[in-house]
Amino acid sequence: MRHRLMVGTWTPPGRIYTVEFDDEALTLTLVKKTAIPEDEPISWLTFDHAKKNIYGAAMKKWSSFAVQSATDIVHTTSQPLGGHPSASQADTNTRAIFVLAAKKPPYNVYGNPFYDYAGYGNVFSVDANGAIERNIQNYEYAPNSGVHGMVFDPTETYLYSADLRANKIWTHKKEEDGRLTLVDCIDAPSPDDHPRWVAIHPSGAYLYVLMEAGNRLGVYVIDEHRHVPVFTRITYPLIPPGLPPRNKYRADVVFTTQSGKYLFATSRGNSFDITGYISAFKLGPAGNIERQLFINPTPNSGGHSNAVSPCDWSDEWLALTDDQDGFVEIYRFRDEYLARVARVDIPEKGFGMNAIWYD
Repeated sequence: MRHRLMVGTWTPPGRIYTVEFDDEALTLTLVKKTAIPEDEPISWLTFDHAKKNIYGAAMKKWSSFAVQSATDIVHTTSQPLGGHPSASQADTNTRAIFVLAAKKPPYNVYGNPFYDYAGYGNVFSVDANGAIERNIQNYEYAPNSGVHGMVFDPTETYLYSADLRANKIWTHKKEEDGRLTLVDCIDAPSPDDHPRWVAIHPSGAYLYVLMEAGNRLGVYVIDEHRHVPVFTRITYPLIPPGLPPRNKYRADVVFTTQSGKYLFATSRGNSFDITGYISAFKLGPAGNIERQLFINPTPNSGGHSNAVSPCDWSDEWLALTDDQDGFVEIYRFRDEYLARVARVDIPEKGFGMNAIWYD
């Protein structure tokens, strides 16, 4: 069977690349390069609940695209960064970094600016076709915040945010209209952690917080009454023991597989002459980590990316993207072993941010 994935870019010119993976022939090929607004490259992209729209974190904009098919992708709208008035200005370094789409109505889009003037999250409504329509809320974090990743709980009632710059983890409640209200904010366990990414188990009982500077994974349980994360004091390394973590490596993303039985996380090398790493964990039925399976080196540093993307129908296939050299790889995960089975090189400017599985 053939599966299509879409990948964005870190720098202009803006493009969405469609690649095709054949899971019988074990081949990966570039099938379409879709031009989008040139100054709106997408550093993080995601589908809506029906895979009819793509939403992108696009420099100074939040962009949306109608998806008619894997190779028919049309730009529909772009909206500027909200929050601090300087965030959307051309002479500031603030940029859109992460975007999350609601899977339950109302199907709002939630975005995180990053770098300076990033103390607000942006919430957008969508029109009847799913295109980003209107900025309905700019909710506050902290003046020094820089949130890089968010995740909803399985009921989509609570939102958890990893605040890399302020070294915090935030909890917000999603109201009926999709706007957010603050529940709580806690500091990361160590001042050198800098949370970058969050994933939650399908049970809703465990939250996994990836620490970029700490290069470790923190395990949290969700308080059943307050719905806030509570640190278990359990952590796992995301680089092999004995390596110097500070200024050499920076952890990237963490995701559960489709079944909720496994968890994957990555770390990047901070220079092109060292490799990044990919780790896997076996999870219990409630989401507790039973054991770390491996910490394998990736082909290179990963650049800005080294983002792992498990497919959404099986635990067997994972994509890994890179923007140091520009490639996408497909890995097969079977019997708790990981093997690279396919690769396509696309050495174009900025190529290789996250991959999303279309079919």
